[in-house]
Amino acid sequence: MHYDMLLLRFGEITVKGRNRSRFEKAALAHVQDLLRAFPATEIKKEYGRIYVVLNGESATKITDVLKNVFGVTSISPVKVASSDIEEITAQAIDFIESMNITKETTFKVNARRVWKKFPVSSQEMNQIISSPILKACPHLKVDVHHPEIELRIEVREQGTYLFSDVVPAAGGFPRGTNGKAMLLLSGGIDSPVAGWSAMRRGLEIECVHFHSYPFTSKKAEEKVIDLAQVLSGYYGQIKLHLVPFTEIQTTLAQGSHENVMITLMRRAMLRIASSLADRNGALALVTGDSLGQVASQTLASMNVIGRATTLPILRPLVTTDKEDIIGLAQRIGTYQLSILPYEDCCTLFVPKSPSTNPNLNVIERIEASLPQLEEQIKEAVLGTETIMIKPGETVVRRSAVEPVVQDKWF
Repeated sequence: MHYDMLLLRFGEITVKGRNRSRFEKAALAHVQDLLRAFPATEIKKEYGRIYVVLNGESATKITDVLKNVFGVTSISPVKVASSDIEEITAQAIDFIESMNITKETTFKVNARRVWKKFPVSSQEMNQIISSPILKACPHLKVDVHHPEIELRIEVREQGTYLFSDVVPAAGGFPRGTNGKAMLLLSGGIDSPVAGWSAMRRGLEIECVHFHSYPFTSKKAEEKVIDLAQVLSGYYGQIKLHLVPFTEIQTTLAQGSHENVMITLMRRAMLRIASSLADRNGALALVTGDSLGQVASQTLASMNVIGRATTLPILRPLVTTDKEDIIGLAQRIGTYQLSILPYEDCCTLFVPKSPSTNPNLNVIERIEASLPQLEEQIKEAVLGTETIMIKPGETVVRRSAVEPVVQDKWF
């Protein structure tokens, strides 16, 4: 079917009172950015809705792009008719006939008279339009309670909109409306999903990844860049901060504290990430922690690790089952990248029996016994390389001036 428009609906931002216009403007700006790839389209903004006039562009292609816009809960392809009852009826018949229904199917017409001067009431329209549709399509049967097809009709002064399909979209809050945070991004499954979940709640994220050359390979770094590029497709662009972690990791590995090695690593990462957050105006850290999944994600471990920073640590997946995380990774397009077998620095020095209940006082005494650690953390911040990543574009590297962190929380 050839559609004329797309109808984009907002979700929970519609209950934001005086802030509603700010949220809607942010969603509109995101839509405008994405539609630059479809120059023939036009945008119409109404209270609580955005309409995209297609002007011959593919409804399917544009829907696939716009369903990733945070703040938009659903999209419907729309046919437009003049606001005349005979024209509406004819278009309604064509609309249903284009579905090529070949078996018994239930349906209903749900008409709404938005333009109150239209001479036919909503209830009358339901009856007037249903009868000729039933005659034209013998496989249809009316079910007003649980129809398989619901033809919705909105009569407005400027035209009448007909639509049936409702394509689920990302929902949440529009991009960047709730501040900025630093995402500790590893090459694993969890952290990209945590990043997407944070963006869905209106957070702008900058990614921080730790590498330990020569112990980690270029392939591991390319994998993380590819993961960040997938996430950029939901936002428009994302900064990735690559932090050199070799010296810190070597220092920690040379001590006789194997069982708390991961705890010490994670605390050093949080301290680096916090410094990078201060530089970049971020107010929180985001991790892929899921309670009890590994040794560093017990409540006791997360408590001790988290004491390394004064910034809030946001854990979108903290109570989410692994299977649900995998399902979401598959949905957002990061799973196949995450399972590539390239090690990051968090998988290099995993002890045989990591502590699940580290003692904060002991950990702080160990750190105090490593006087070079403080300087190494500062050097890691200064040596961080920043990459600006945009969807579909070749990565352009820049000098070290920003943050980096990792997230495979063990």
